[in-house]
Amino acid sequence: MNPEPLRIATRRSALALWQAEHVAACLRALAPQRPVELVALTTQGDRNLQDSLALIGGKGLFVKELEVALAEGRADLAVHSMKDVPVEMPEDFVIAAVLQREDPRDAFVSPRWPAFAALPPGARVGSSSLRRQSQLLHRRPDLKLLPLRGNVDTRLRKLEQGEYDAVILAVAGLKRLALAHKITAVLDMHISLPAIAQGTIGIECRRDAEETRNLLAKLNHAPTWQRTLAERALNRGLSGSCNLPVAGYAELQGEALRLRGRVGLPDGSRLLEGEITGAVAEAEALGRRLAQDMLAKGAAEVLRQVRGH
Repeated sequence: MNPEPLRIATRRSALALWQAEHVAACLRALAPQRPVELVALTTQGDRNLQDSLALIGGKGLFVKELEVALAEGRADLAVHSMKDVPVEMPEDFVIAAVLQREDPRDAFVSPRWPAFAALPPGARVGSSSLRRQSQLLHRRPDLKLLPLRGNVDTRLRKLEQGEYDAVILAVAGLKRLALAHKITAVLDMHISLPAIAQGTIGIECRRDAEETRNLLAKLNHAPTWQRTLAERALNRGLSGSCNLPVAGYAELQGEALRLRGRVGLPDGSRLLEGEITGAVAEAEALGRRLAQDMLAKGAAEVLRQVRGH
């Protein structure tokens, strides 16, 4: 009797399919006797490319349909970019593993200008991320930050057609799609701190699917897991949302974990930063503590302004 195939729910974008195929290859190496299939779905976030994510409900729109497929038994696991996964997940689901993190930084892409600092006043920069917008306008309030949605190819095509002078994309996505040669410069984290868990692939399954969970646990990259825990705890403590201008980055330094966070207004007029270092084993606690510290120092008011309260 042939074993049941492992079915992976994924979005249909080129990057999502690359990530799902990468997980499939890992699973085939781990359990060669088990067939692996992709279940490609179109999410609400993929269907609505006109409106900003902040307006239509945030990055969780890329996740919901995949969770429905898990709940209905049409898929056994789902592959996500962890930066798209809401910090508050439905009780029936769990992130069973994260893979080793790719370069988490942001990429500056421009056919004409060699670096972010070289952009002339009034240059048009494409990005639909409030996090990027907040940080870039804090550095360069003279720039025009314009909305930019769609898959990576669509965004690059709009740049090449002259709709923008530069666009900001994730280094990880460009690398995974063999488009690293398109990167003009990598933004220093002093300029743009990454999104929570940017560059990390997460694998989700039903909480009660013990066999699948045990199999996926063998793929988990422990250092990336600790960094993800810290960053998501920071985000949960600050806002609990993927669509607010919150940035966070954790790095391991031996047995210590250093976590940095930023919160700002979308127009760049105010940007708050915080940092904490502690034991790796206390990753989540460090994230919560940094969030509390930043809220006390003004982040609560900034986030209230962003929400319009």
